[in-house]
Amino acid sequence: MKPQDTLHFSYQALRAYPGRTALILLAMCIGVAAIILLTSLGEGARLYVIGQFQGLGSNLLIVLPGRSETTGGAPPLIGTTPRDLTLDDALALQRSPAIKEVAPIILGAAPVAYESREREVTIMGSTPSLLSARQLELASGQSLPDSNPRVATAVCLLGETVWKELFANRNALGEWVRIGGSRFRVIGVLAGKGQSLGSDMSDMVVIPVASARNLFNAPSLFRIIVTAESQGQLAQATQDIERITRQRHDGENDITIIAQDSLIGTFDNILSALTWALGGIAAISLLVAGILIMNVMLVAVSQRKAEIGLLKALGAPTAQVLRLFLTEATLLASAGGAIGLLLGLGGVLLLNQAVPDFSAQPPLWALIAAVVITFLTGLLFGSIPARQAARLDPVAALSGR
Repeated sequence: MKPQDTLHFSYQALRAYPGRTALILLAMCIGVAAIILLTSLGEGARLYVIGQFQGLGSNLLIVLPGRSETTGGAPPLIGTTPRDLTLDDALALQRSPAIKEVAPIILGAAPVAYESREREVTIMGSTPSLLSARQLELASGQSLPDSNPRVATAVCLLGETVWKELFANRNALGEWVRIGGSRFRVIGVLAGKGQSLGSDMSDMVVIPVASARNLFNAPSLFRIIVTAESQGQLAQATQDIERITRQRHDGENDITIIAQDSLIGTFDNILSALTWALGGIAAISLLVAGILIMNVMLVAVSQRKAEIGLLKALGAPTAQVLRLFLTEATLLASAGGAIGLLLGLGGVLLLNQAVPDFSAQPPLWALIAAVVITFLTGLLFGSIPARQAARLDPVAALSGR
């Protein structure tokens, strides 16, 4: 039998049992679509998190007070040094030639009021370096004054959301708002940036760091954001930060420095592993679909004994009968995989339209794996009923036994 005849015969056999064929196709479609959708979600999460970090700049260092360390005893106990970071510590870092900008951060929450409107928001105290370090832009007005950071100044920058809520899109420049128990003059409005590392910069108010220290009675800093002169000087900037703070903290290395690239690498590894795990979970559904192919085709063998017996009586060798059933299984798996691929990609497209901020996209390996696993599944699980059909005795098959 020629290859085209084998394909035609298998195709006609599939058409003769539409219910059985549709059931197997549905199972294969669901398996392939599940692989594409789940891996797209995992890959989208990975790209989203990495994009959040990269949105802060490529030369970023975050300095945190305290350092986790293991102390003696069994089992090890976790301890942290109690010394805080101060504004003077942050200003001292500017002595390093490898450091471009230093933005001390004091964080708190307070009600912000204008006329009869009031809103509880996050207040961030910092310096003019914050805008370039966090890659923030002004929609209107000017940045914080570049004056002595130890001197409190009653000025503020409003996030876009705060401005809209308090001023209803009216001009806010020059107006006075009340933050907690103090009055601040609005000198600028931040452009919308959205979520960044879990904080919504549009729903914040930025004031000078000395003003925040007075407002919250906070002598210590929440953290320090540092940008290096270039990516090649990140290591030198890290060493300088440790050296300067150690000199100021009586020889104690009591800070934690987080480099942006290490954070990106850590999250990239974690979320890549998650994507692989999701793909593996979805691949199980393809194995279930393969078992369905095997069971349904085993039933088909018993239903088509007379047909198989006739083929063998006409001189069809055992290998030819084996090829016929394997071709049927392969056709089912290939068609199911192709339809599932289209459904999965369509689902990803709909997901991206429904949630435009989350860019789900299937990794290339997932697309290749879905097609390969579908083909191998059909071939593997189709071989068992194919061998059973090929071993049938022609006389017994013709008699229906």
